[in-house]
Amino acid sequence: MPELWVCNLGVLEYGWAFALQSRLHRARVAGEIPDTLLLLEHEPVYTRGRRTSEGELPMSAEFYARRGIAIFDSDRGGKLTYHGPGQLVGYPIVAVSDIGAYVRMLERALVQALSQEGVTAHARVQDGPDYTGVWVEDRKIASIGVHIARGAATHGFAINIDNDLAPFEWVVACGLPGVQMTSVGREIGRSGLLESFRERIATQLAALLGHKQVAVDLDALEARAATAVTAAVL
Repeated sequence: MPELWVCNLGVLEYGWAFALQSRLHRARVAGEIPDTLLLLEHEPVYTRGRRTSEGELPMSAEFYARRGIAIFDSDRGGKLTYHGPGQLVGYPIVAVSDIGAYVRMLERALVQALSQEGVTAHARVQDGPDYTGVWVEDRKIASIGVHIARGAATHGFAINIDNDLAPFEWVVACGLPGVQMTSVGREIGRSGLLESFRERIATQLAALLGHKQVAVDLDALEARAATAVTAAVL
């Protein structure tokens, strides 16, 4: 059975994680690593995807800076979103042949993992690409934005677990005026769920990919990524 390497990284600054994905993408394309899933949290940041429109950050840069929130332009699909501690971010660095099917798979994995936590959720495929992600009734609980290059994906999903939801109110989150965000903690009235959900989503993704989970640490990933970079130079 193919392997899915799963690496838990803790809380990372977005730019550092962005660069790590680029290195691992090269390694995946080169065949130096198998399909890999990074699971982490980000320091507070708004990220703008390729479809972000003017006006999605309506306040001044100073307003966001005073609240300790960075702003970063990303090459992922989708529009503007927020990341912060208590929100679980997943970056699958995996081979992809059909982007539409891949996005639907991410939605299914999230819906199934949420069900195991007692949250009934659904995708909104019928409502069009602006509603990509996972919803609890009409409240958005998870966002998805991916980038595919040379047959392999970067970026992925962000699901609200125990994070502060206020920063979503200071922007046009996901390009949807008036969208209401929610979290696993808010829906079931409990906190401290990030670790259990991290295990659930890794299990669901591995199953949907038909892979066996293998836990790896960052040093092992970086070593294999360095091999890919060296081979490319040579």
